[in-house]
Amino acid sequence: MLGLKLPTDPRWANIAEKNIEEILIDHAWCEQKAASTAISLIVTYPEYPELVTAMTALTKEEMSHFKMVHDKLLERGLTLGRDRKDEYVLQLLKFFPKGGSRLTNLIHRLLYAALIEARSCERFRLLSEKLKDKELAEFYHNLMVSEANHYTMFLNFARKFGDRKEVDQKWQELLEYEAEIMKDLGTSETVHG
Repeated sequence: MLGLKLPTDPRWANIAEKNIEEILIDHAWCEQKAASTAISLIVTYPEYPELVTAMTALTKEEMSHFKMVHDKLLERGLTLGRDRKDEYVLQLLKFFPKGGSRLTNLIHRLLYAALIEARSCERFRLLSEKLKDKELAEFYHNLMVSEANHYTMFLNFARKFGDRKEVDQKWQELLEYEAEIMKDLGTSETVHG
């Protein structure tokens, strides 16, 4: 369903479970960054009312997810800690060349966002299936459903605003590129790493 070309090695779930505190901290920051991305799209592209409306709702939802993850940290006696670099996202952002038209940049941002949400969805599915902590497994199952909705929303906006054939071709190329990135990731206790 997600179209990912290289699934996460299921052993990543074991790494995550052994370092669940680090996963929760990284996850909280991922939710905050997702909200920031939605706000940035509103600020940068206010001329698209349908996008602004959707990103307004997404900002609220992502911040509610941030709160939920932060509450999990507090329940465990943990603090949020400082933000960390997301190597996955840094590598992903190298795919599309800088420059281009305003519309092209919007489509690229939407495709990046769709892919990040798709990979998050896949990782959350693994956590929901593999974690021995049943409460956390259910928590990640519920978040997995949201991430799938976000992935399709971003992809559908890219297809709506751009030429469908070109967007679908770029999407497939981005998926291939992401698969190459994932060959070197999946060994750390981060949501995408």
